[in-house]
Amino acid sequence: MNKVALYLFLLCFALSCNTKQSTHQQDEQLSADTIRYAKGFAIHHFKDYVAVDIRDPWDSTKLLQRYLLVARNKPVPKNLPKGTIVQTPIRNVVVYTSVHASIIDQLQETDKIIGVCESRYMNTPSIQKALQSGKIVDMGESTSPNIEQMIDRKTEVVIASPFHNSSYGPVENLGIPIIESADYMEPLPLGRTEWIRFYGMLFGKEKMADSIFEAAEKHYLALKKIVASATSRPMTFAEKKFGQSWYVPAGDSYTANLYKDAGANYIFGYLPGSDAVPLTFETVYDKAIHADLWLIKYNLSKDMTYKDLQTEYSPYANFDAFKNHHIYGCNTGNVPYYEEFPLHPDYLLADYIWIVHPELMPNYTPRYYKKLQ
Repeated sequence: MNKVALYLFLLCFALSCNTKQSTHQQDEQLSADTIRYAKGFAIHHFKDYVAVDIRDPWDSTKLLQRYLLVARNKPVPKNLPKGTIVQTPIRNVVVYTSVHASIIDQLQETDKIIGVCESRYMNTPSIQKALQSGKIVDMGESTSPNIEQMIDRKTEVVIASPFHNSSYGPVENLGIPIIESADYMEPLPLGRTEWIRFYGMLFGKEKMADSIFEAAEKHYLALKKIVASATSRPMTFAEKKFGQSWYVPAGDSYTANLYKDAGANYIFGYLPGSDAVPLTFETVYDKAIHADLWLIKYNLSKDMTYKDLQTEYSPYANFDAFKNHHIYGCNTGNVPYYEEFPLHPDYLLADYIWIVHPELMPNYTPRYYKKLQ
């Protein structure tokens, strides 16, 4: 066989092999879940496993993680693609945040939580009860969790929130799968809620997760229709100074989109991104001095008053919203704000509509916010 014939033979053989492999891969994938709102993850079903791709929220061209979910009652398939193997349903988990602990509680899987970080922020009653009885252990700070306790309790999975250019320290060396839940970076409120579908798969609660999501979606969209009749869009800004900076939601954040869906003209909607943006007090003052509405969150033993706010930082009193008594506050120490709104943005949207367009919600009792007194 001459060199040309040999080359053509090898080329045809290579193409044949590649075609066969490609066809096999296509045949193996059974379906891809339709994700309606979330931008941060995708689900692909294969014969022996499910692949969940978590996109890097800081670089959309990259994957943050790929999880390969394998049924616990079946052997782990050979020749799996590169990714983190998680056997499902999860039997025990350590949770870093109160948000994800609450999500697991709403899936009725609290008994699977064996440890939490920063237990002082865990306000979900069932989790507090389990902490007091010792069923759930305080693993310390999320930045430096108790590695020994994780090992002693035979932790199977850790659920944590990723941050840009940060690591999980020694936990990464334990070989325990870390579920990097970047749900808080979703731009759409219902996009963040849709992550419940991923969490449902981890715990074998797909049907319950779908039900929770669909109920929130239905209520949220119904509330948006109410706002369609509004004829004005009051100028609105949020939060207050923290240290030397005033962190405001960026224009593509789920909070900014909630304001928009509530019929507000969010003053800092022009800021790019979906994270919180640090601004100087002077910048906020220049943009928001004449705003109609001001929404704040705080954590105190009693509800904040205008006097308290002015005592905290006297220049606050120069905003028109302060002078006109158009400030609304959410005391996160007294209401389950952080525990509820990721799965129930409809609850928060109802409060915002009541604030921005009270004429559209005449008989509504707010869940989180109150007018400052």
